[in-house]
Amino acid sequence: MERASSGVPGWAPLRVLAPVVLLATLAGCTLTPTDDYQDAPAGEPLKVGPDMSSGRIQPAFPIPTATAGGALSDGEFELPRPPDMTSEILEENYVVQEVSGQTWLLVNEVPGRVWPAVSAWMTERNLGVNEENPAAGLLQSDIVNYSRSARDLVGLPDEEQASGVTLLQARISPGVRRKTTEIQLRLRERATAPDSLLPWPTQSDRRPQEKNLLADLGDFLEAREDTKSYSRAALNIDSRPQVKLVAREGEAPYIRLDLDDDRAWVEVKRAIEEADIPLVDFDRSAGTFYVDFRSEEAREAAWWNWFGDAPEPEATYLVELDQSDGAVHLTTRQAPEYEGNDRSQGLLSELFDYLY
Repeated sequence: MERASSGVPGWAPLRVLAPVVLLATLAGCTLTPTDDYQDAPAGEPLKVGPDMSSGRIQPAFPIPTATAGGALSDGEFELPRPPDMTSEILEENYVVQEVSGQTWLLVNEVPGRVWPAVSAWMTERNLGVNEENPAAGLLQSDIVNYSRSARDLVGLPDEEQASGVTLLQARISPGVRRKTTEIQLRLRERATAPDSLLPWPTQSDRRPQEKNLLADLGDFLEAREDTKSYSRAALNIDSRPQVKLVAREGEAPYIRLDLDDDRAWVEVKRAIEEADIPLVDFDRSAGTFYVDFRSEEAREAAWWNWFGDAPEPEATYLVELDQSDGAVHLTTRQAPEYEGNDRSQGLLSELFDYLY
């Protein structure tokens, strides 16, 4: 007797086995309960030792208190988006920037890796390293006058025409944005050679020369990208963030910027632009940016109302900067004339992503 065949060996067993595999797969995926977490008990509060501070252990986005009926006591609450981890990447790794008389080289790297590279630059340019203080992030050169190549680098006249002595200081500090470093340089003129590390001056009258030196340093660091090293001494550099999101119970959250007013203004403007938030207008004297932070649904509704091209951005939200307790506080609020859903907390969260 001949057996009927499909032309594919083993077809009949596979046809029987397929439903079994499908049921096993469904049992492992779709039949697993997904809401058990709702009945999970709350954990114990985090405890710290008696000699430790709990100031930094606080929720960045505290959950609003719920009423007995389960509704939020403060009305609607917009869940913030997770931080944009790609926003920390700079378009260029070495950029000379200048704001309000301050010039620095911005490096897309942590201070611990920048410190030995700056020291190597000073050595290879015949500036030398005579004094250093990693805790303060300071490096101080030898006397520049004693080396012809060093004099040419910093733009000094011939040795016999120079009066006094000149040296170079480098200051390495964490940048405003995470995982970045800012390097500043100062040319110091003294009557005689100092016998210790000089205090860092906040202002400089040699900015053109220092800007050229920063550009040369940037080229040097870029050429040595494949030979990076890490300095254990640089672990002592103060790495406290200059941008913090402060959210205390019972208070409106805000962003604290430990920067001067001009630098804070520039950083916030950059964050608004990089976040692609339409900037409608600004008032520098009042410290206010007027932006359009409507939801996509609100923008689409406005577009349908116009029956044509997309309407111009509207000033629906205010980003306000105010000096307080030695820092700049950034707050967001809905524009008085805007009647849409309040998305102020979402705006604050998005700006923080691009500021820090």
